[in-house]
Amino acid sequence: MTAKDTAPILSLRKIRKVYGSMEVLHGIDLDVRSGEVVALLGENGAGKSTLSRIISGAVEATAGDMTWFGAPYAPANPRAAMDAGVGMIHQELKLLPQLSIAENVFVGRYLMKGGRVDRQAMEERAHAGLQRLGLDISPRRLVEGLSTAKQQLIEIAKAMTLNAKLLILDEPTAALGGEETQLLFRQIERLKADGVGIIYISHRLEEIRQIADRIVVMRDGAKVQEFDSGDVPVRTIVEAMVGRSLERMFPAVPVPQDEVMLEVRDLCAPARTFSNISFSVKRGEVFGIAGLVGAGRTELVRAVTGADPIASGEVLLDGDVVTPRSPGEAIRKGIVLVPEDRKLQGLVLEHSIQENIGYANLKEVSRGGWLTSRRLGQFADVYIRKFGVKGSGRQDAGELSGGNQQKVVLAKWLARKPRVVVLDEPTRGIDVGARSSIYDMIMDLAREGVAVIVVSSDLEEVLGVSNRIMVMAQGKQAGILDRKDANDVSVMELATI
Repeated sequence: MTAKDTAPILSLRKIRKVYGSMEVLHGIDLDVRSGEVVALLGENGAGKSTLSRIISGAVEATAGDMTWFGAPYAPANPRAAMDAGVGMIHQELKLLPQLSIAENVFVGRYLMKGGRVDRQAMEERAHAGLQRLGLDISPRRLVEGLSTAKQQLIEIAKAMTLNAKLLILDEPTAALGGEETQLLFRQIERLKADGVGIIYISHRLEEIRQIADRIVVMRDGAKVQEFDSGDVPVRTIVEAMVGRSLERMFPAVPVPQDEVMLEVRDLCAPARTFSNISFSVKRGEVFGIAGLVGAGRTELVRAVTGADPIASGEVLLDGDVVTPRSPGEAIRKGIVLVPEDRKLQGLVLEHSIQENIGYANLKEVSRGGWLTSRRLGQFADVYIRKFGVKGSGRQDAGELSGGNQQKVVLAKWLARKPRVVVLDEPTRGIDVGARSSIYDMIMDLAREGVAVIVVSSDLEEVLGVSNRIMVMAQGKQAGILDRKDANDVSVMELATI
């Protein structure tokens, strides 16, 4: 008997959700069975996260019914859902940086022995979970300072210790490279074999064929299509998501100018996360940086932009040594970083769109040292329109979809008209429609003569947007490939040296 022949462990019927006068879910029906992976797909704003939050007890449905193993199900909060056997891995990391890895894995449900916290048991179980995901790290280590990819693996390990009957995975591979993704997929196959049902949300559509048993597509708060197999062409899925034919994903990459804009010479990090890195980026060039998680890509670009210290080496701009010692110094010299974690490092979520844009452009929005809301609004509205942000200037950034949040981060820095733009995972957790518009922005920058550096764990992406690609492996520079020589095989051969 296959999963399709069994009764659903979770059933949703006519689920609606209304916020004020806006209905964001329009009568959703969904079944999940034991031992199957249901891929829940759709653009940002399609309603996937809202539906997941209802299932996991974070919000209540306005109308409709849910059953769990045939009994009525309406969790009052995430704890109630967890107690029932429903776990969720959020796209937004929710770890506590001042606690150890083991404490984060078991936070809110510490293991006890003789009336005391059993730290040894927690550390052993946490370490075992991390090792299954390929992360060999002490469970006693504080989360603070760990890379986004490692934090994502900890979140996954945390969910896998729940002994849940249903797991909701929201963009679990967004920060992971190919090797880490395959380790996760092997764990998912084991969970399926144990009868766990899985709702899998991802914008990496190439993964779906590998992992999904069924596909449910949402658009504008409605369920628009369902496929009884995961073996569906990516184009077919995308067209169902966006409601139109998709002609292309990556725009034409402009030819760079001959003049070198940025040069990095023998750059080394104090902690040796990278060493002896040298490269140059021409005016109007898109320079990609690829490599597996832990290769030192993010640490490198943070050092180049002054966010992390440099042990030795130089950064040159137009032939002059400018090695920045702080982000502020880099920004003043025309080098800006769009960080990989837009929610923690790129935006103040509780503040408005116009305030976020204004923070990076205070000289432009103030007069005589005074800032007026009228001047701020006028300045921000220009860039909200220019970058196609779907939201009003006074709306909080935290209310936007991931794609629109990323557009705000881009808008606030590009308003400064920088000479070098560094994009670390520019489309992480962003739907296919928003990705396309961000790729267009990247090419517009290149055509304007800006030097662009793109760091991405998505190999198709870095191949699609780059004039040249530098591949890193274990903190070393493994090689630089011209666009005509770069492909999946040549990049991965260097990445695994």
